[in-house]
Amino acid sequence: MIHPTAIIDSTANLATDVEVGPYAIIGKHVKIGKGTTVGANAFIGDWTELGENNQVYHLASVGPAPQDLKYRGEECWTRIGDNNIIREFSTIHRGTVTGVGETVVGNGNLFMAYSHVAHDCKIGNGVVMANAATLAGHVTIEDNVILGGLVAIHQFARIGAYAMLGGGTLVVLDIPPYTIATLGKRDAKLRGLNLIGLKRRGFSDETISKLKKAYKTLFMAGLKLPEAMAQIKTEITGCEQVDYLLSFIEKSERGICRG
Repeated sequence: MIHPTAIIDSTANLATDVEVGPYAIIGKHVKIGKGTTVGANAFIGDWTELGENNQVYHLASVGPAPQDLKYRGEECWTRIGDNNIIREFSTIHRGTVTGVGETVVGNGNLFMAYSHVAHDCKIGNGVVMANAATLAGHVTIEDNVILGGLVAIHQFARIGAYAMLGGGTLVVLDIPPYTIATLGKRDAKLRGLNLIGLKRRGFSDETISKLKKAYKTLFMAGLKLPEAMAQIKTEITGCEQVDYLLSFIEKSERGICRG
C-alpha cells in the first residue's frame, strides 16, 4: 500500500489500508483515515488530518505552511473530512495563529486541478471548485456551492449555501445563498436565483416561489435593504430557506453583492 520511495514522518498515523504513491511526502503529526489514497509526488504537510475515503491526486499539496508573512512555524492545522477529491496541483493551506488556527474542509467536496484554498478558510459539504478557482484567507464557503473556473474570492468573504459563481468572477462582497453571480464590469453581480441548482437539489416549487418573491423584494423593488427585509418578514412566513437568506444578510460584515 505504501510505495518504497514515499517519505513518511515517524509521527504520522495512517490507517492500515491507506495507499501512498511514489515519492509522496507526509509530514509531522499527520493523521489519515481508512480508504484514503495519496498519489505520486503529493505533499501532506505537518499538522494535517485527512478523514476517510479521500483521494489526493498526484502533485497536490495539502497542509503546507500558509502564504502569510506573519507565520513563524506555529502549530496550526488543516482538517479535512471524508470523501473529498483533491485533484492534481491543488493547494490547501493550514491556518494561522492570527486567524482561527486551522483550515477546515467538510465532506464530499471536489477540488479540481490548480484550485487553491488559503489559510483559515472554512468549506462546507458538497462544494465544487473548478479549475484554478482561488480562495484568499479567511473565506467561508457554505454547503453545495459551485465555483466556476478562475473564480477569485477576497479575504473574509462568505459564499452562501447553494450559490453558484460563473467562471472568472471576482468576488469582493458576500454572495447570498441560493443565488447566481457572474462577473460584472469589475466584480461579481447577482443574476438571480440558482433555479436549476435548487430544482436539482430537490427544493419544492413552493419554496422556490417564496425565494423568488424574497429575491425580488430584496434586489428588484427599489427598497433599502432594511425596508425590504422588514417587508419580507411580514409577507413570507414559515419558510426556513427565506429565514436563512435574511439571517445571512443580517450577519454580513463585508456587505452583500447586488445585481
